[in-house]
Amino acid sequence: MLEGLLIGLQTAFSLQNLLMVIGGCLIGTFIGMLPGLGPMSIIAIMIPVAISMGDPSAALILLAGVYYGAIFGGSTSSILLNAPGVAGTVASSFDGYPMAKQGKAGKALTIAAIASFAGGTIGALLLMIFAPALSSVALLFHSAEYFALMVVGLSAIAAFAGTGQVAKALMMTLLGLMMATVGEGALFNMPRFTMGIMDLQSGFGFITLAMAMFALPEALFLVLKPRTTGDANSGEIKDLRITGSEAKSIAPVIGRQSIQGFFIGVLPGAGATIASFLGYAVERNIAPKEEQEQFGKGSIKGLAAPETANNAACTGSFVPLLTLGIPGSGTTAILLGALIALNVTPGPRLMIDEPQVFWAVIMSMFIGNLVLLVLNLPLIPYIAKVLAVPRNYLIPFILFFTLMGAYIGQNNATELLLLVGFGVCATALRFADYPLAPLLIGFILGGMLEDNFSRSMQLYDGIAFIWERPMTLGLLVIALILVALPSYRARRAKLRAAGVADGD
Repeated sequence: MLEGLLIGLQTAFSLQNLLMVIGGCLIGTFIGMLPGLGPMSIIAIMIPVAISMGDPSAALILLAGVYYGAIFGGSTSSILLNAPGVAGTVASSFDGYPMAKQGKAGKALTIAAIASFAGGTIGALLLMIFAPALSSVALLFHSAEYFALMVVGLSAIAAFAGTGQVAKALMMTLLGLMMATVGEGALFNMPRFTMGIMDLQSGFGFITLAMAMFALPEALFLVLKPRTTGDANSGEIKDLRITGSEAKSIAPVIGRQSIQGFFIGVLPGAGATIASFLGYAVERNIAPKEEQEQFGKGSIKGLAAPETANNAACTGSFVPLLTLGIPGSGTTAILLGALIALNVTPGPRLMIDEPQVFWAVIMSMFIGNLVLLVLNLPLIPYIAKVLAVPRNYLIPFILFFTLMGAYIGQNNATELLLLVGFGVCATALRFADYPLAPLLIGFILGGMLEDNFSRSMQLYDGIAFIWERPMTLGLLVIALILVALPSYRARRAKLRAAGVADGD
């Protein structure tokens, strides 16, 4: 391992590879800030550039820099415009955007930058230490375990439900799961619920739905409720620094979510999205009651948790890619294709056969996260000035990026019609006080849930896999606890309040 580290340091600190890290981080950060242009799109575009270099280490360092740079920068549009263009940054908008509306955009971006840096750096450290051992743990997870993991992810809905809104959150989650079934099914390659529309054969696009649930209603709210939405002071750039008490408050959150996010990222098929949702849910559930009420209204813990978790998971996703050759997400699948095109075979022998590639990528992550922090912190006052743009100009700006993001996502005009339709429905649901986040969680996890459930049913002739595989049963029990815990807490608080009233 020590020899590998030295080889990695020597390779990563060459002038060419340092330029690749800086270039990848720059490109990724700015692409991540634009809703709709996620890491998958830009990595796919840059593969020919990477392959033309001929050097596998430099190519993978560049593409990896773009990947975690896009996740790092993706929080900007979520916080400032409530327009998450990358699935992994959806949870960042739940508290980041309310902070921006309260005139704390600078502070929100600072917390996001620090949490992202800490998550990515700790994740890289854990990757360096645990990569060889974790490759064997990842092999223990089969379809049954992934199905159970998706159920755990869905059990996080209680964290997104306000007081007395658990039933509404459950309804929205079920609606999201139903929407995930549109298109070709997991068992049969036959279109379903498409109403004969050819463009729906591949299902609804994530970008279209994310924009319709968050960005478009925001623009409509600015028109419909001009006085209450967006304070006059929200454009002021102040409170860029976080206080000592705030740093002390988010430090344990960053520590916990760096570790949890990394280990979730290690599991092929999990990735930054589940890590961010679970990170948010866990921190809300373990927070004291008075702090729980702040989640969704501008909680610094609610912003730090998903930002840390998604960056740590982003780093963790390189474990199955490099040590097993298994892509954990669409982005790492594209990276796998780039590796194969460069005649590098990822797998258990990569550390032995190509140590300079394996260790150079890990070492470059430390450099990349530092570059991202140095790039982002000085730019925060200028980035936050997006909120100082007059509302008359901001509405067309949001609409432009929303429509562009949806069109680029699927490259057909039907997506624009779907975007408008879903956007109007989402606005009505917001007026009715229905939480929109559970719908998006159900949609994102629905496809993976169905695929893994179908494969498990085929392998085990029914639902026998639930009790035949102890790890699956254990994960389902955890999901049950996560669902029951908020209700138990609410009931206990009610009984305690009744006891105090009787005492009086």
